[in-house]
Amino acid sequence: MQRILLFVAVIAGIAVAVPRLMDSHLDAVPEQPVEPVATTNQTRSNAGYSGGRDVVLKADQNGHFSGTFKINGRKLEGMIDTGATTIAINRSTARRVGISLTSGMFKHKVGTANGTVLAARVTLKSVGLQSIRVRDVDAYVLEDESLSETLIGMSFLSRLKSYRAIDGQLVLER
Repeated sequence: MQRILLFVAVIAGIAVAVPRLMDSHLDAVPEQPVEPVATTNQTRSNAGYSGGRDVVLKADQNGHFSGTFKINGRKLEGMIDTGATTIAINRSTARRVGISLTSGMFKHKVGTANGTVLAARVTLKSVGLQSIRVRDVDAYVLEDESLSETLIGMSFLSRLKSYRAIDGQLVLER
């Protein structure tokens, strides 16, 4: 019986000591800095790759998070919009990524910053950003005059493991 109690005590000691050792070791590992992304005056992307599964977007001078996304295999600039239920693209962008539309498809009323407009509901085959790729993502297509840029909404973000804003950066984890 004493051997069993001694064995249980040793196991309990290990169970308490190992997590403490791991915590102190993890605290001692320096955080790897994310390299700044070079930008040009033409197309600006604030996407950086931090290794592993995370993608980091740095806020622009207006506090927006933008990056070069790959939608249906085509690269295009997009801005993260946590207030948007789905991804929103305009008709020209839809054409570029291979989506065929008819005027009869524009039957869904959607609220925008400029009021309510009609939109076509579509499913994007894939949406990617660096190491992140999501398939079959809901989106709305708006007329070009109703939307000037691609907005990456919750239909993409909610499919990630997590996303969080920290010190002017948006960290996306797949």
